[in-house]
Amino acid sequence: MSNAPVDLGHLCETQGCDRPSSLQCPTCIKLGLSPAYFCSQECFKGNWSVHKICHKKQNNVPTTTNDDGDNVQSENYNPWPGYSFTGGLRPFRQSSKRRLPGHIVTPDYADHSEGFPASEVAARGKTEIKILTPDEINRMTHTCQLGREVLDVAARAVGVGVTTDEIDRVVHEACVERDCYPSPLNYYRFPKSCCTSVNEVICHGIPDGRPLQNGDIVNVDVTVYHDGFHGDLNETFFVGEVDEEGKALVRVSYECLAQAIDIVKPGVRYREIGNVIEKHARAHGLSVVRTYCGHGIHKLFHTAPSVPHYSKNKAIGVMKPGHCFTIEPMISAGTWRDLTWPDRWTSVTVDGKRSAQFEHTLLVTETGCDVITGRKEAAGRPHFMDQL
Repeated sequence: MSNAPVDLGHLCETQGCDRPSSLQCPTCIKLGLSPAYFCSQECFKGNWSVHKICHKKQNNVPTTTNDDGDNVQSENYNPWPGYSFTGGLRPFRQSSKRRLPGHIVTPDYADHSEGFPASEVAARGKTEIKILTPDEINRMTHTCQLGREVLDVAARAVGVGVTTDEIDRVVHEACVERDCYPSPLNYYRFPKSCCTSVNEVICHGIPDGRPLQNGDIVNVDVTVYHDGFHGDLNETFFVGEVDEEGKALVRVSYECLAQAIDIVKPGVRYREIGNVIEKHARAHGLSVVRTYCGHGIHKLFHTAPSVPHYSKNKAIGVMKPGHCFTIEPMISAGTWRDLTWPDRWTSVTVDGKRSAQFEHTLLVTETGCDVITGRKEAAGRPHFMDQL
């Protein structure tokens, strides 16, 4: 799961404003909605015409019921009347929050009313990168292997007619079977156990009742929490028969990740990763999303270092043995610029063109790196290559 370069969830909601927030929308609090943050009264008032759409109640929206008894999408479902979508994708109704058995060990934000990760926030602003001990490396590696197993289970669920909510159910149950907590669940109040990003969705797509359609591409982003550590990875999958442009986008996105991994070793500056990724993407007429970046990960879901995927960035830090972090480039067919839906999570391309992403968690070794979320089968290649 990607991280914003700055404090995720506590920036001003106004499009294009990256200032830290200093107030919340009182109506959202009154209605029990996810908190909306703004840096000033000026930004709050200036964004009101768009933001107030989120306050509309949907009690009278026609729904149907799935086999689990949850309300799901009907044809007329429209949570944000008047909102202008950039592409063809539309939100569908979400199922209820999934529950966990009591024996699952949870991170500090799991039961917080706002999903506030106190330990993570306490470390914000610090540029020192943690060096894992041998014991921590073993525990981190095991957690990442469990995350890989969960993503492999999700891969088998992807297909025409399958809803992203069903993929989320599969991920959730696979986590529980492995005594893992699904890290996205309630992280800053994210409502589901994984992210599913379809077509023009760049990242942080919320699983819902929309059936996947022939020709879609869908990214499934899984993070698991086990034995005090998080393991993070994702892949983009083909749904049915995908056109050649879509296949090329997915292929190049994976190549961007693979080429970035190739340079990881002690002594390399983190800012070099973006140079490698953008060079390859631009050579194929594609762009690199700048809003979200890779991140350090271990006992904290998101921490130092920040790992931008675009060139000429100013990332701080030099790789050392024991560093653990993700690389997760988001590559778009059109512009790199993004917008966020009124759900305050779903990030989409501003031109409605497709975007693809791949992610691994890496451990820097004495001579290079270990891809500790790597696939064990098929010589480690991603699942989309099985479909070619």
